[in-house]
Amino acid sequence: MEHLKAFDQEINEFVDYMFGPRDSRVRGWLLLDSYLPTFFLTCAYLLCIWLGNKFMKNRPPFSLRAHLIVYNLGITLLSMYMLIELILATWEGGYNLQCQNLHSAGVADIRVAKVLWWYYFSKVIEFMDTTFFVLRKKSSQITFLHVYHHATMFNIWWCVLNWIPCGQSFFGPTLNSFIHVLMYSYYGLSVIPSMRKYLWWKKYLTQAQLIQFLLTIVHTLSAAVKPCGFPFGCLMFQSSYMATLVILFVNFYIKTYRKAPSRTAVKETPVTTEVKNGFHKDYFTAANGFLNKKAQ
Repeated sequence: MEHLKAFDQEINEFVDYMFGPRDSRVRGWLLLDSYLPTFFLTCAYLLCIWLGNKFMKNRPPFSLRAHLIVYNLGITLLSMYMLIELILATWEGGYNLQCQNLHSAGVADIRVAKVLWWYYFSKVIEFMDTTFFVLRKKSSQITFLHVYHHATMFNIWWCVLNWIPCGQSFFGPTLNSFIHVLMYSYYGLSVIPSMRKYLWWKKYLTQAQLIQFLLTIVHTLSAAVKPCGFPFGCLMFQSSYMATLVILFVNFYIKTYRKAPSRTAVKETPVTTEVKNGFHKDYFTAANGFLNKKAQ
């Protein structure tokens, strides 16, 4: 135990040295004071993928339809809460859409930070996306892009909550929460066979997801072009991280859509074009493990 405490202290001293003093307003909040819980949960996520695939290798896939309905409903409701609360909090604080610093809104900044903590925590909940793939033996969907996205987002938002828990950080989660309401509602409905014929609005969801991706890029760069006191280094890191996602996304897109599909593939599997958190929907291919099919 003493060795673990010493290791924990060394890790936290290192991240404090790298990023500077943390925001005192979030001290004592669950999972934030020490990096180790986030690190260990991420390691557990990666280990579960490896062990889960081994466990399922010679076993039949699980259906999990009821579990997926409950899971998607839960994420939808959580996303709706975060969306509404972020809108109300930023409106109360008079947030500047172009660029917002970390300390000018007073109580509203704390309100935003509390919602963003839930956004951070939702990233560990979303590890279940991969778990469902493993249990349903959809191993082809557990790509590098998929795992990279889930693992890094959870860790990045630990940093966001510790150093930039409000201000300019509000925009991406607000937009993404709105998209998640639509997206997880769609996922939940798509696992019910009788509801699939009513899912005519898939193409509009795709358009909304693409707009989300573009607006997030523009918003990040807007604060760098016309600064307001929000840490410039954080903006550059976010832009760099997003660039890695763009590279992976473009690589995936070219491999998937630039090659001519076979006649059999065209008949058997309709092409989907949805995007989640800025990624092409075909990196998931399924609504949490269920193939998206066009309404008959």
